[in-house]
Amino acid sequence: MPQYVLRGGGYHAEVTQMGAALRVLRHGDRDLVASWPEEGPVPHYSGTLLAPWPNRLARGRYTFQGDRFEVPINEPERGHALHGLVAFAGWELVELLTVEDDHGFARLAHTIEPSPGYPFRLALQVRYALGAGGLATTLTAENIGDRPAPYGCGPHPWLIADGGPEEGWELDLPAARVLRTDEVLIPTTLEPVDGTPYDFRDPRPLGATAIDEAFTGLATGPDGLARVRLRGPQGGIQIAWDAATMPWVQVCTGTGFGHRGIAVEPMTCPPDAFNTGTDLVVLDPGGKHEVTWTISVL
Repeated sequence: MPQYVLRGGGYHAEVTQMGAALRVLRHGDRDLVASWPEEGPVPHYSGTLLAPWPNRLARGRYTFQGDRFEVPINEPERGHALHGLVAFAGWELVELLTVEDDHGFARLAHTIEPSPGYPFRLALQVRYALGAGGLATTLTAENIGDRPAPYGCGPHPWLIADGGPEEGWELDLPAARVLRTDEVLIPTTLEPVDGTPYDFRDPRPLGATAIDEAFTGLATGPDGLARVRLRGPQGGIQIAWDAATMPWVQVCTGTGFGHRGIAVEPMTCPPDAFNTGTDLVVLDPGGKHEVTWTISVL
């Protein structure tokens, strides 16, 4: 599959045409995300973009403005529609620039065409910009159809702190509430993290804690950015984003997957938002929505 290489600020990134996925991100000789072979397949949505919904849509069914819709099930073991419609779609390269050892960027585009389960037309663009501050990714959606459209999005990087085992990494997760789920990972209740295994507001090693939860109530810095950090004995990594536009984050330790890294997925809305309406974006015809997140070394 076609690959687009970016370099700058000591970083090296590779983005694929399929899914506009981040396949490789390194700083010096350090891998910062879990990569996969150039010819694929993509394991566990590693590096993909999630739109027009992130996470799970229960049973692939939802009601929007009085109409009922059903999208294909792609998580048959649980019976849900997982991670939207574009993670494995073909994206078109719009612009590519690499200035050796300084900065680089790539811009790709994809149009979601109307279908029986999602009868809305959205133009998506993603811009990967690499420089001394890390890799900044901006995802823009525009409703180019003639009716309002439900929308949510997020990325799916599997972050790597250093070469050691994940159990020894320290997690810094500034989230006050966790969204608990049932046995098929559909949300049930939103609870404080106080007194639970999911309280990482004071950074501590992951140890044997298994996490596959959505979090909110994000503390931010003076710049309004939420930051999730992973640190190991030899290094660290962070992902930062505007908590006003992406008030949720899914964290998955991949327990039982046999997959390298910790998934940290900023999201505009929680799982199953097409049904609950929680933080769901509604794009009117001509309306636009934009989010940015940045991955960098510590």
